[in-house]
Amino acid sequence: MTSTLTGAPVSPGRVAGVVVTMPPPVPEPPTTRLPADDVEDAVERLGAAARAVQERLTEQAGRLSGTAADVLAVTAAMAADPTLAAESERRIRDDALTPERAVWDAAGGLATQLEKLGPPLSERARDVRDVRDRIVAELTGARPPGVPEPGHPFVLVAEDLAPADTATLDPETVLGIVTSEGGPTSHTAILARSLGIPAVVAVTGADALTDGETVLVDGGAGSVVRNPDPEAVAAASHREAARRFHGPGRTADGVHVQLLANVADPDGARVAAEAGAEGVGLFRTEFCFLGRAAEPSVAEQVSAYRRVLAAFAGRRVVVRTLDAGADKPMGFVTADDEPNPALGVRGLRTAVGHADVLDRQLEAIAEAAAAEEAEVWVMAPMVATSEEARDFVAACAKHGLEQAGVMVEVPAAALRSRWIFGHAAFGSLGTNDLIQYTMAADRMLGELAALSTAWQPAVLDLVRATCEGAAVHGRPVGVCGEAAADPALAPVLVGLGVTSLSMTPRALGDVAAVLAATTSGECAELARIACAQPDAETARAVVRGRLQPLLDELAL
Repeated sequence: MTSTLTGAPVSPGRVAGVVVTMPPPVPEPPTTRLPADDVEDAVERLGAAARAVQERLTEQAGRLSGTAADVLAVTAAMAADPTLAAESERRIRDDALTPERAVWDAAGGLATQLEKLGPPLSERARDVRDVRDRIVAELTGARPPGVPEPGHPFVLVAEDLAPADTATLDPETVLGIVTSEGGPTSHTAILARSLGIPAVVAVTGADALTDGETVLVDGGAGSVVRNPDPEAVAAASHREAARRFHGPGRTADGVHVQLLANVADPDGARVAAEAGAEGVGLFRTEFCFLGRAAEPSVAEQVSAYRRVLAAFAGRRVVVRTLDAGADKPMGFVTADDEPNPALGVRGLRTAVGHADVLDRQLEAIAEAAAAEEAEVWVMAPMVATSEEARDFVAACAKHGLEQAGVMVEVPAAALRSRWIFGHAAFGSLGTNDLIQYTMAADRMLGELAALSTAWQPAVLDLVRATCEGAAVHGRPVGVCGEAAADPALAPVLVGLGVTSLSMTPRALGDVAAVLAATTSGECAELARIACAQPDAETARAVVRGRLQPLLDELAL
């Protein structure tokens, strides 16, 4: 009998396929004591296993690009984390534990500490346990964590996916993703969108799905239909190629809405350019800094930035300055003992104690911009006050960077945008953090998935407030968070006053298709309707109901 499970929609598209569930986790090793003579050998075996895991993940990262490569690189670095290694070795030497038991306990303690810190660092607890399982598997010969390979296309069902697993998904084989945990801005959701895999997370009842049964996943509506009827299965266009974008982005009545791409490295820039993006709305510069004990030199940064700018000659590239802190700790600008890093020294705030790091990065951006033909804009993350905006704009001006703007990720910045845009030339809404800070909800917790969505009327109100404050000074406002990739939400954002949307390149065609069939007046009406609803679920349902004939036609 047909039945429907519901969850949080995170990656649009409809797919029908056979369920394959993730295998059980690596079993917990027993607490076994070592003879004294075996302790040093155990320490060496532990080190060798951690290095093997790190090398394997690094090799996989080298075959990928963009967000997937970044995720694997961070996970690989965690395998060699000195804190985890030192605590594991201590347990071997002091308690005579086997190396597998020692790393199991050490990682468990570290994961618990991270969970207590709250988002976004609590998200790393999953990474730590994944690394733990890989090291234990290496030591014991057990099957390491990983996505099954049944030999045919399938819908993957899991409690949640470790970032390292999600980063290696093959969209030619994995038709859809269903998880019982996670949220709309979790790593699973972000990477599923970047790969174009329909996905629904935080699905109530997902643990009841069994291997071999057929399901229909609607990643736009957030539903999973068990035993769907044959007609629905036949209608699911799950293996269509990504819809091509032939810009520029426009509404049905010809209003230009720039459709840009988020990129994280030169390879990502190449993919975005090939997808037809009108430019780059978010160039994450962290790839130059991650995994290093010291900041890269100005010359290194110039070389890296030029490779991205070269792909967009004559087009806009919005460069975000270093977003260190919270889930991206960097020892040369952030402390490792902050009690609550999510609310600590991160983003532009690191410039208070390390103004020289920001100054050298601006020097590198300016030099790269002068050497290439892209139209370079620069923005700072985590701006909360007009004074911060003023000082950042002044720092950019010293290097000849006249188009200096801000990320709006903090509710205070949205509410006081009129004063912030008295200094900033433009703004970009980072909806992932804006949602998190507005709703006080850890984006990784499945129980809070209903809160962690840009469909929240409170979040939409802040988007409107930002655009209204910017309009006083004639400043453009874009969206570069994950919300920009939702085809049904795109007209709402445009109706709220957003002038550009920046997303994973795979989403460009779908977003463009919806906007092209919707007039600017209809966008404004959809925005009014969404903001008038009492909650996110109702807002999404009402807007999708208005757009349903179009979404059905486009299989979204």
